[in-house]
Parts: sequence; C-alpha cells; structure tokens
Amino acid sequence: MFAIIGIVIVFGCIVAGYLMEHGNLRVLLQPAELLIIGGAAAGTVLIANPLHIIKKIVDGIGCVFGSSKFSKQAYIDTLKMMYDLLNRARKDGLMALESDVEEPEKSAVFSKNPAFLKNHHVRDFVCDSLRMAITGVDTFELDQMLDLDMEVHHHDSTQPTAALSTMADSLPGLGIVAAVLGVVITMGALGGPPEEIGHKVAAALVGTFLGVLLCYGLVGPVAANMAKAAEEEHAFLAVLRVLIVSFLKGSAPIMAVETARRAIPGHVRPSFQELEKACRGGGAAAAAAAAASA
Repeated sequence: MFAIIGIVIVFGCIVAGYLMEHGNLRVLLQPAELLIIGGAAAGTVLIANPLHIIKKIVDGIGCVFGSSKFSKQAYIDTLKMMYDLLNRARKDGLMALESDVEEPEKSAVFSKNPAFLKNHHVRDFVCDSLRMAITGVDTFELDQMLDLDMEVHHHDSTQPTAALSTMADSLPGLGIVAAVLGVVITMGALGGPPEEIGHKVAAALVGTFLGVLLCYGLVGPVAANMAKAAEEEHAFLAVLRVLIVSFLKGSAPIMAVETARRAIPGHVRPSFQELEKACRGGGAAAAAAAAASA
C-alpha cells in the first residue's frame, strides 16, 4: 500500500511541478522512447539472469505492493504454534512430533496456522530442523546446519534484488542511448522547419528524462523494498532458529519462546504480556505453570 502511495507521490509531484512551469504533457508522451528504454532494460534482465531468478523478480515485485507477511501478529501466531508443539515434545518426547514434521498439512498444530503452511520456506525450515532433532543430531551440529541453511536461503532471496538493482543502474545509460538515437533523427531533419526540429530535440531529451526517472523514482526503490522483504524473512527464520536451539539445549518451551521473542526486530516485537497471554493466558495460571515447569 505504501509503495503505491510513494509511486503516486513521485510521479504526481513531477507532473505537478512540470505543469506549474506551463509545460506541455503531450511532449512527455513519447512511446518510442519508452519502448527503447523499457524494452532494452527488460532484455538486459533476460540476458543476465536464468529463468528461476526472473520468476522470483516477478513474485518479489508483486509482494512489494502487498502487506508484509511478517507482522507482529504473524510472530505471535507462529510462536504460539511452536509453544504448543514444543510443549507436546516436552511431555511425550521428540518422537511424538514425527507425524507432524513428516506431514505438516495434516498436523493438528500446524493446521491452526495456515500462513505458516503456505510459506514453504518457513515450513520446511521448521520441519526439517525438527526432523534432524528427532533423528538424534547433536544440538551444536544442528545449530550450524540451521546457520548454513539460513545463509543459503538469504543468498537466494537477494539474487532477484541484485538483478533488479542492476536493471535500475542501466536505465540512465539506456536513456542516453534513446537520446542519442533522437539526436541522430534530428540531424536528418536539419533542413526542415524549426518546429519539427524542436519537437525531435524535445523527444530526444525525454529519453534521458525517462531513464533517470525510472531508475531513481521507480525501479531502484522497488528493488530496495524487495531487499527489505528479504531481510524480514531472514529475521523471521533467525527467530525460529533461536527458539528451536534454545529448546533443544534444555529450556522449557515458555522460556524458549521468550528467548525467541527477544530476537524479534523491535518494530514488530510483541510485549512479554502479549506473548504470555497468547501462549497460555497469563496471570496466575501462567505463574503456576512456570513454577511447575521449573
């Protein structure tokens, strides 16, 4: 939503300022210049990137115009789900979770959180990690495995951003290409009337204008937004890693959840009371449960 508002502000202010100086909007409408710049930019992306990265670029652009998947409520729901799951593991042993991690869609715990099941990266991260714990992998080795998994996933998630940033960087240069082509056309019309020459020079300059505007006013900011989305997902996985490792080191489920809460970024971090209430209602019952677990 904010991305759409930002785009409207960028283009709205530029057009409003241009009109305030009595500019003619029809001069800026140059489909040929836009075709040269946009088509060449799209071509550079196709040349430089394999198909799977191009698909991720399209998906990432779509996510820019939606809401974040990793809100405060998403953290609360996921930590509540993990608290219920780990509570069962504490009572019945890790082997009790085997059916949940093997078929998460049929799990009574996971099915309460459809957003978790829908995000296959997060779902596989949790299920694969617990599967390794069930097979008896040492906690230290599992922690290293999770770190490696996060590093590889973060690298994959930043590749579309890097590709789109490269495209943004190429736009000013492609604008100059369009402008030079316009100058070439203008040179061929030097014998014509001054109005025709002026129109062709204006069209050539519009090419440079569009290249710079698309770079710094649209494609560059979209790439930056995609980079932030990748960081949000990385932070979410880091919280789950802290939670799983803390539990496997011997912490009670509620203490593992609280440790994970401290790893949540500040702008979406729920308070202790919010998470306590979500997990087990808070109050005297929570205090009694905490004392029993100790």
